[in-house]
Amino acid sequence: MPPTIDPGRLDTVIECVDLDAMVEFFTQVVGLRVDRIAPADSPSTIVLSGHGASVRLHRGAIDVPGRFALAVSDDRAGTTLTAPNGTEIELVADGAGYALPDNRPSLSVVRSDDGFGAGRAGMAYRDLLPDRWGGRFIASHIRIPGGGAVADVVHFHRIRFQMIFCARGWVDLVYEDQGPPFRLEAGDCVVQPPEIRHRVLQASVGLEVIEIGCPAVHDTFVEHSIELPTAVAVPDRSFGGQHFVRDVAAGADWSPWLIDGLSTRRTGVATATDGLAGATVVRADSAPSAPSAERWLTHDGEFVFDVVLRGQAVVTVEHLGVRRAESVAAFDAIAVPPGATWQWSDWSDDFEFLEVTLPSDAVSVA
Repeated sequence: MPPTIDPGRLDTVIECVDLDAMVEFFTQVVGLRVDRIAPADSPSTIVLSGHGASVRLHRGAIDVPGRFALAVSDDRAGTTLTAPNGTEIELVADGAGYALPDNRPSLSVVRSDDGFGAGRAGMAYRDLLPDRWGGRFIASHIRIPGGGAVADVVHFHRIRFQMIFCARGWVDLVYEDQGPPFRLEAGDCVVQPPEIRHRVLQASVGLEVIEIGCPAVHDTFVEHSIELPTAVAVPDRSFGGQHFVRDVAAGADWSPWLIDGLSTRRTGVATATDGLAGATVVRADSAPSAPSAERWLTHDGEFVFDVVLRGQAVVTVEHLGVRRAESVAAFDAIAVPPGATWQWSDWSDDFEFLEVTLPSDAVSVA
């Protein structure tokens, strides 16, 4: 039985006698590109990539055919090609969208002392929504402790919604059609619309960001063709019906929030996503009112998520007949299911939190 070759696995070896014929087939028929040739004077190994996969062709004494699956976005999907050495290339439809799981909301409070795990490009990740609401959402607290240049590449995500909020430090980013690299500083955020090419360049020591995405599991693709920054800026370009936005905290206008003593500044998230999502920063302006005057909040939307940025407070949530009061501090996170009611009280003078909702106007006074 011929060996099965896993799509996307780097340097999968295909043994062949006629290396030139194989290279011509994979470049001209399949549509891969040559990445590496060795040695230059008498090639015996050639690495090619494309369609989410990478293949290493090796000149050998005999042909060893395999099976290979490639995702394509053209009308070749559903067909099978046969390489000169007998390897079968099954062309499957590239999922242009994403799988959006059924929403399974739950009440959760995640503490800041929960551990970080290793992520891509030297980043440390902490899960702020452990059950991910059935895979519908993901919320991450990301750190780059050492700072400096980030080992990132130009890439893009196949998503429904994604935003990045800078909580501490700064990070230099560059985005497709959005001009030269820029610095995202504490309090700033960006909406990363579907499939916009981007790259993380460098970060301050102790950078910390909050990333919210939907769905939780989505594909990330390395971009080989587009270099950033792009030659021409097209700031109003639509990506999957959304627009890139960079929201700068410095000089933002603040207004009274739903609860007395707290004020808010809205970001550009609601406008960029046409109301699909919203993000606001809420901070203390004065001491809490007397308990009898405290307002309860509620929502019947898809998602409400709060993460404390600084200071401390008490959040009381009533859900399914159970009332639960929690003292929360910096980088504690609360996810509130639809139909629940909650209130903020006993906040410190420096209390501040980020609230992300789907849709943008989900939260109201109960």
